[in-house]
Amino acid sequence: MLIRSLRDILPALTRRHRNRPQMMLPKPGRLQSVGGSLDLSLLQIPIRDDSQDDADTKTAHQRGQFLARQERWDELSQEIRLADETRDKTASGMPVADLMAFGARADVVHAVEHVLSDGQPLAEAALNDGIAALEQILRDLPDDPHIAAIVAMAHVDIGWSWRGGGWQSMLPKLNRERCVAHFDRAHEILFPFCGIELNSPLIAATRCALLSGSRDPLPRLADDYEDLIALDPQNHRPMRALGNHMLPRWFGSYRDLDLEARRTAAHTHDIWGAGGYTWVCFDAITQDDEACAAIDPEFFIDGLRDIVDIRPDQETINLLSAYCALALKREEGISPQADLNRKQIADCASWLIRDHLTELHPMIWAHASEGFANNARITSPRRFAARGRSDGLLAIAEQFRGDLARGLRVTFTPDGPHIGSA
Repeated sequence: MLIRSLRDILPALTRRHRNRPQMMLPKPGRLQSVGGSLDLSLLQIPIRDDSQDDADTKTAHQRGQFLARQERWDELSQEIRLADETRDKTASGMPVADLMAFGARADVVHAVEHVLSDGQPLAEAALNDGIAALEQILRDLPDDPHIAAIVAMAHVDIGWSWRGGGWQSMLPKLNRERCVAHFDRAHEILFPFCGIELNSPLIAATRCALLSGSRDPLPRLADDYEDLIALDPQNHRPMRALGNHMLPRWFGSYRDLDLEARRTAAHTHDIWGAGGYTWVCFDAITQDDEACAAIDPEFFIDGLRDIVDIRPDQETINLLSAYCALALKREEGISPQADLNRKQIADCASWLIRDHLTELHPMIWAHASEGFANNARITSPRRFAARGRSDGLLAIAEQFRGDLARGLRVTFTPDGPHIGSA
């Protein structure tokens, strides 16, 4: 059924991706930086290639994929519902229900991505077998909101695959039509279900995901995200997505961004302190200079400190450190105010690394090098992590440039960095 139809097309698709160019791995020893070479043999920090978060994420994803492949949909729905109700999360705060739901649709979505990335729209008929199989599951379980969320998000993911990364005005007519059709079908599937009524962050998150394909999302945008954040305020990802969608390039304005950041900070103050403001602005200011110029940098930095106080785990510290050291690091922008605000926030890398970092998580630093872009193409996780390791070590070494230049050794321990003779 579902997997049997996909197995007919996946082997050929996989072969097409075997001969992609390889990225050179970093060589040990000295790495070149803006201020000259640094001897990284003097920098010693534990590198956690496989974090607990990675293990949790993989487990949840594989569980959803396994149950879908075995066509144990009732059991899958029950496990997702339990994870949704209990707000079960990985070490970094990623909802387990979302990960299982993604695993359940992964075979279908990945098949579409492979075909379209190779420019094979004529293979669409073969891909319809996969989404048709998911639609059949929905017909068998029409009143199950979590199955509906899986199928709706499969349509959203496929719609984005047709949409691609180009400008709307440059899209071929076929791509635009297919994208719209999949989003329309996702809206139709999810329409009977309300995240607030069902106490379901997964349903609320799916509804927010549909906003990108809505013809007029602005009237619902702030309310839908407010519902999702209220259902699961411990999860910072919806706040980041809200800020992104409030940019003028999407659906909002700089005034809307500031307003929603302040409202979110007020609504989540008992959990995040000022951190709600920071999370909403987090990705927006890496993408838009005007947004960076318009924020309140002191409020943002207060939020950083509150987030560290509330979430001192190394997943969060690596995220914030990499954000300040890499994601915000860029050439001068369009305005002195944006440059000033960016520098004030980027300078926080110093106290984050010196006072709170104890280990390096390469994948987080690799994503920071891409600006935490959702469309970052990862053809090899190993090479991507190697890039994160190289960029992370160099960024950390920059914070100890003077010590390293004098030949001192910087050793990170569970209590923080210690500086001594080599």
